Parts: sequence; structure tokens; C-alpha cells
Amino acid sequence: MKLDILAFGAHPDDIELSCSGLLLMEKQLGKKTGVIDLTEGELGSRGSVKIRYEESAQASIILGLDIRENLQLPDGFFMNNKESQLKVIQSIRKYRPEIVVCNAPEDRHPDHGRASQLVADACFLSGLSKIETVEEEKHQNPWRPKYVFQYIQDRQLEPDFIYDISTVFEMKIASIKAYKTQFHNPEMDGPETYISRPEFLEHLISINKIAGKKIGVQYGEGFISVKKIGLKNLDSLVQQNT
Repeated sequence: MKLDILAFGAHPDDIELSCSGLLLMEKQLGKKTGVIDLTEGELGSRGSVKIRYEESAQASIILGLDIRENLQLPDGFFMNNKESQLKVIQSIRKYRPEIVVCNAPEDRHPDHGRASQLVADACFLSGLSKIETVEEEKHQNPWRPKYVFQYIQDRQLEPDFIYDISTVFEMKIASIKAYKTQFHNPEMDGPETYISRPEFLEHLISINKIAGKKIGVQYGEGFISVKKIGLKNLDSLVQQNT
């Protein structure tokens, strides 16, 4: 299956927290979308690997994803090396996305920045014909996505563009809450963590509100582009009242 947009996250729930609004909006436009989780989030203080798979499956239904896979790299210890790059390259060549979305270039969790560079490097290397990969015993052809966008996570980096997600914001929140063990839920046991505190989701909502305010809409998601973005026309610009 060829995808239009393939989003990579270091951990299950990175996508939901950071760019699920974009995926929901693009799905409504008829695009094929998918997610690759790099790790199983096995070092997380709450829940378990099995439960995280169940939660990510529920979130995927809400997002209407065409595919979701997990590369099972070691949580906390994966490296941007040949072994990891080849796994990401295999995924890129398998799904041939026009656009790849990945973690923030720097963030509170060290996995995030490392994942961002890993995916960006793999996107370039995936276009080199002398790098050979196979999938189901078949040779894969080179493929390089046209764009790589990095979503913004805990650290509020300056975005290159902001995507209006106002009409799908409630669905975004629903996809996040699918991870019942990870975020604030009085019915769930487990140690309190940075993201399980009730104020964490309040903080996330305020981030999306601030991003939206910058472009004159209710909610937005910010992205950094690895290369400059060009426009063919001005119709897609958000119309702001002056």
C-alpha cells in the first residue's frame, strides 16, 4: 500500500499528542495515512507493552489510519546507526510516502531528538539505490519522501508553519485518551508521572490554543520543515481577519 503521509514516533502516543490533528485533517481530504512507532515504550512507568499495543490500536481506529506498525527498537537505548536506519528505510520503501512526519529535533525526552535525526537521515538514505533492502524476500526500490516535517512536542520550538486542526480537535483528544494507562485517569493505578498529572493535558490544550491563535483559528499544530516550503497558489492560506 502506498501512503500519502507516514508519521514516525519514538513511542506509542507521540503521534497522538503531537500530530494527530494533521493526520485527521488529511484523512478527511482522502489521503492515506499511517504510523510507525519506533519502540514499544517498554520503559514507561505505567501500563505494559501488551496494554500499549491495545491502546495504540484503539487510537488508530479513532485516527482512521490505513496502517500502524512497530519497529520494536529498544526504548531509551536505540541509536541513529546503520541497523536502526535500515529498519526505517525498509518502512519508507514499503509505504513510499510523499510526506514523512517525525519527532521534534530536540525535546525533554532524549529519544525524541534522536528519533527525529534517525528518521530524517533514513529518509535521505532511502533514496540511494546502492543501499539494498528486502521486504518479504523481495528487493525494495529506492524511495525518498518529498518532505520531512518535525512536529513540536514538550519544548515549544518555533514552527515553520501551523496547521489548523480546529474541526478535529475533539477527535485528537479522544485519540490521546485512548491511552488510558498513560494519562490522567482516576480509574487507573500506577505511579504518578510527568504525563499522568491532570495538568499535562491542560498544558497540551493550551499549546494547541496558542498555536491556533497565531494563525487566527481555535486550535493548531506547529511543524518544522527540514527544507523550505513553496506554494503554487494562495488558496490554502488561512484567512485571518485584520
